[in-house]
Amino acid sequence: MSVKDKVIEIIAEQAVLEPSDVTMDSTLEDLGIDSLGLVESIFAIEEAFDISVPFNANDPSESEFDISSVASIVAAVEKLVEDQTS
Repeated sequence: MSVKDKVIEIIAEQAVLEPSDVTMDSTLEDLGIDSLGLVESIFAIEEAFDISVPFNANDPSESEFDISSVASIVAAVEKLVEDQTS
């Protein structure tokens, strides 16, 4: 399974949607994911890929982790996974 597919699966689970309902253009807000759901998604992503996500739940705007859309989350996770393996 690709990073993209796994991230979409995790986000879909948080949103209680089918992965096919989650598009790369979707925002977490579009999908009905609140701040708690976001934090749970981040934990699930960290666990799934054995990475540490630079995300500050108390101040998301200060985080290096871009959560503006599903595409940006996938790109950020792919970069973290790549950085970890290099």
